[in-house]
Amino acid sequence: MAVLIAWAGAAPADAISPRRLVEVADFSGVAVSPDGRSVAYRIEQPTVERNTYDSVWYVQGLNGASPPLRVADGGTPLREQAGLSIPAPPVWSPDGRWIYYRALLDGRVDVWRAAADGSGAEVLTQGPADVRAFTLSADGGELHYSVGAPREVVLAAEQAEYERGVRIDRTVPLGQPVFRSGYVDGRLATQRLKDNEVLRYPLLDDVPDRWTALDLITRERRDLEPDRMPSAPLANVELAPGYGDVHLVRPEPAGRRIALITRIGERNGLRDRPGTALAVLPHARARIPVLCEAQACASGVINAVQWRPGTDEVLFTVEASSEGHAQSIHRWNVETGAVHPVVRSRGLVNGGVRLMPSDCGVSTRTLACVVAEADRPPRLERIDIDSGARVELFDPNPALTADMAATRVRLLRWTDANGQEFTGQFYPARHAGPGLPPLFVSYYWCKGFVRGGLGEELPFASLAQDGIAALCITLAPSREDGVEQYEQGRSAVESVVALLAAQGEIDPERVGMGGLSLGSEITMWTVTHSQVLTAASVSSLGLSPLYHLLLSNFGDAFPTRLQAGWQLGAPEETPERWRQFSPLFNLDRIRAPILMQLPEQEYIHSLDYAVPLMREGRADLYVFPHEPHQKFQPKHKLAVYERNLDWFRFWLRGVEDPNPAKRAQYAHWRAMKAGLPVAAKRDDDGG
Repeated sequence: MAVLIAWAGAAPADAISPRRLVEVADFSGVAVSPDGRSVAYRIEQPTVERNTYDSVWYVQGLNGASPPLRVADGGTPLREQAGLSIPAPPVWSPDGRWIYYRALLDGRVDVWRAAADGSGAEVLTQGPADVRAFTLSADGGELHYSVGAPREVVLAAEQAEYERGVRIDRTVPLGQPVFRSGYVDGRLATQRLKDNEVLRYPLLDDVPDRWTALDLITRERRDLEPDRMPSAPLANVELAPGYGDVHLVRPEPAGRRIALITRIGERNGLRDRPGTALAVLPHARARIPVLCEAQACASGVINAVQWRPGTDEVLFTVEASSEGHAQSIHRWNVETGAVHPVVRSRGLVNGGVRLMPSDCGVSTRTLACVVAEADRPPRLERIDIDSGARVELFDPNPALTADMAATRVRLLRWTDANGQEFTGQFYPARHAGPGLPPLFVSYYWCKGFVRGGLGEELPFASLAQDGIAALCITLAPSREDGVEQYEQGRSAVESVVALLAAQGEIDPERVGMGGLSLGSEITMWTVTHSQVLTAASVSSLGLSPLYHLLLSNFGDAFPTRLQAGWQLGAPEETPERWRQFSPLFNLDRIRAPILMQLPEQEYIHSLDYAVPLMREGRADLYVFPHEPHQKFQPKHKLAVYERNLDWFRFWLRGVEDPNPAKRAQYAHWRAMKAGLPVAAKRDDDGG
């Protein structure tokens, strides 16, 4: 039924604490210099002590002969609406002397440039408004940048609303404070909805861009002429029928050809077409593409593509679902049709972005890629495009790398009773005590260095070190039908518990589960519709009438999304469907205790079912101020990690941390345990 593969190490480590998982250093903005000799990148690292992030720009020779050279402070990382750090690609000057980048420093977002030799950095813009975007002219002589509303104007608009009262319209996100409730560009700012009912933007974000040209020699500024303003990147092309849906478009730099990825195949109940095709158009007006027909182009999902400079080759990245979505890079000569492998990994090999496809830094001969696996933190490697030879350039997490090398993470593959294949990264338990160890599972994304799953809240390595086997299950292809999607997740959990129990690796009577976003939804569904779980932890809201009421204020776009994702209308329109999905209508079926650690922007939406569960001692709710969908403040992330570890040690192993500061926490959990039905309780390590 299953195949267990890929042991990643030998003896376990004993020092992988939640704090070490929080403070992992990550890469961003990997870019190779025009002469192909150097690479620039930013290192971003949380620090719990100061509850902030340190980011630094480095330049390093691609020959690997010297260590990275620190060239500039990267400032406070900018974040998108859901809390993720925005990738920060730098722009090299044509002569390779400078890197240009956008940075938040001293409360301002400006364009800076740093000398590649480390001799200094300087701010270039320094206007009254934050810089939204920038480009460098082809000759490197001018900087073109755009700004929105001035900072003081935005602050005044926020204060005016505060003093007059905030009129509630469709743009106001209900369920969070109406004044300066979320972090935008490093400060607490008033937020508004624009594109849909969940993504938030700062006040006056709709002010049109104003573009300025800065002469880098004379430092004179002028309004940029309309015909010189940067055009929007080509995002779509029209193909003849039968070539699939265009997914990604990559024009050839300084050329006419266009590489593209299309989604192909019949959906058959899936949310997206299951396959991908790689193709190239000779020019933007062409409608019939030339397809890559090599086996490598059909061996998995292609999710990234870029041109190899000065050649007829396209570099493309393939993810193999059967290998835990491990990535490999190939090169395709669009003129001859020849395809050759470049590099294969056990995890991610890209530009450093963990959730979305991203490109390595590239020159004619070399790739500079961030490589990360479940058992190893991210590091930077040089990869020869022709030979595939690899050289490690920089590991910013050497101590954690050494300790993770002693863990025994392995890729697990199995099939459920319906024939659906699943994969997951499995962390066998250490120091479990007598009897078989308990199991913790999460269902969503498990790519690269897993640390805590999507949202980084569930410390897999720490759980395993403490005697709880941990498994991060990778999401199977999403189903159009919401019930089928949730049932697929439940089946993944039940089938792997049965498998691991049959192999004598875990105790099936002590199983915990947790997750964020869809991971939370699948956890709540499994708690409600299965008897497999002993305890659960969620980080996001679930479907409920209160959720519908608050989000429906946005207007017609919300019902459309609700219908597409879950086939739900308003509660009075589809009552039976709501009874299937919402915890509110299934409170009597929830037997396992639930820890809820929710962001302030979302927690109110869950109160119609959370309050009854709390009053009956079946849930414990914590709310983290000023946090969006994915929490990002280091102190909050550490608190979530540590409480999740405490929670599952308590419910699955009967173990309490003797720290006096946690007495009240355990007193409450003991009271919860005493009030639960006997069938939901579990003894200590003896089973």
